[in-house]
Amino acid sequence: MDSLIITGWGWKEYAVAAAVALKALGGKADVMGMSKRRLPEFLEGEGRKWKVIVLIGMSLGGDEERLAAALKALKKTEVTWISALPMSESQENLIAPLLNVHQAKGELFNGSLVKAVGDFFKIEVKNFIPFALEGNKIPKSVPPYHELINAAMYAYRNYRDEKLFGQAVRYLAEGVAEDCWMGAAKRSVEHYRRYGNRELIGNSVQIKTLRERINFVAANPEARVLVIGESGTGKETVALQIHNRSPRRSEPFFAFNCASVNPELLANRFFGHEKGAYTGADKQEKGLFELANGGTLFLDEIGELPLEAQGLLLRVLEEGRIMRLGGSEEIQVNVRLITATNRNLPVRVREGKFREDLFMRLNVVQLRIPPLREHREDIAAIADNWWFNRFRKHLTEEQSAALQAYDFPGNVRELINVLERATVFKTEDFAALMVEHRQMNAGLVDDIAPEVKSVPDELDEAIRLHVRAVYEKYGENVSKAAAALKITRNTLRKYL
Repeated sequence: MDSLIITGWGWKEYAVAAAVALKALGGKADVMGMSKRRLPEFLEGEGRKWKVIVLIGMSLGGDEERLAAALKALKKTEVTWISALPMSESQENLIAPLLNVHQAKGELFNGSLVKAVGDFFKIEVKNFIPFALEGNKIPKSVPPYHELINAAMYAYRNYRDEKLFGQAVRYLAEGVAEDCWMGAAKRSVEHYRRYGNRELIGNSVQIKTLRERINFVAANPEARVLVIGESGTGKETVALQIHNRSPRRSEPFFAFNCASVNPELLANRFFGHEKGAYTGADKQEKGLFELANGGTLFLDEIGELPLEAQGLLLRVLEEGRIMRLGGSEEIQVNVRLITATNRNLPVRVREGKFREDLFMRLNVVQLRIPPLREHREDIAAIADNWWFNRFRKHLTEEQSAALQAYDFPGNVRELINVLERATVFKTEDFAALMVEHRQMNAGLVDDIAPEVKSVPDELDEAIRLHVRAVYEKYGENVSKAAAALKITRNTLRKYL
């Protein structure tokens, strides 16, 4: 096609405005979502393919000089910029002369950008406005394009899937009914409904490193993973990220808490049963391993698994086969097993509470989720993301500062609880909210600093943790870490 519509990410009204433009162009245009950072690079390369480019709601910030140079080079391409927000003075001087500018005063979320696009193309936008509304303003009668657009943006943020966004805009422009959506769109909406609140938010070194390690692990769909972290850090979220970025993403994902079922019933939950296997077994039931066959099984709180059940699990890992209770034939299963714990499993092994052979089978790849106090700079981002998704507005600096002044020993789960409490009481005074929260949880927090509480009582274990921390501090360089610790390389390896 000769025309291209480019709009920004993150604001639903961008997608709705792009749909208006697409309808005005008779559907004969390509559609892309794009960040302001990527725009100059895109225009320098692929942007030359189109004769007409319409930028809708795109921020012109970032590298303004590079953007101006890219626009100058597009001698055979007409570029139009439509926005409901004004340019800065530097943009008016440097970039505006290179564009066909159509600007309308207003703010997002009330349809101003949609109206600006309609005004430019001389097209009625009344039927599109409801789709641009947010929160409680959304009429109940509006079809589920809202979820489709949100699912498309979620797919881009988490899986770099850019195609669904253009498809969602096209469906909205053409008024395609939900029952006529393609399978990929339907699956994406269902995926978003189930996992939309499962994202790793943050830009700290710790979270960036965790995301990178998740990508490596996801690319190896057979490797078992042990996720360690305190309660509330998001261990199931990490398991979901591994599954959804792996070749197994289209297969089942099942999660099970090992501490939630009576030990005598674990074999039934893991392997299922045949009809008549025991009193009350009136039909055949598949167990978790069979249900998750081809996909991923996430076992949380693996450290609480009773010793007798550990033997059952070990046999499955060794042979890849199960047998239903009351059955006579073995069933081959292919499952990626991800386990998680907030316990120190090596200590439990030494105490005789966890089988060493099972620990070795599970601990192929280990991912540690840092507690929130170790990446406090992400508190504001996590809270703001939750608040924005709920109310479509960002937290103020004062609200973020009030949250960041607290350690959140309950980690991300506790942070979300605070935000939900603010929602219940309809308060935006986070300083007062946190005073109340500290009082409510005073009995749960002692005067011992978190970094001291986390130190093991056993000297040998404390030394091992310290050696590991120094080793990672020096980029896992054995020579540098040994020199810093003033021990030999062999001694360092022993502790590692």
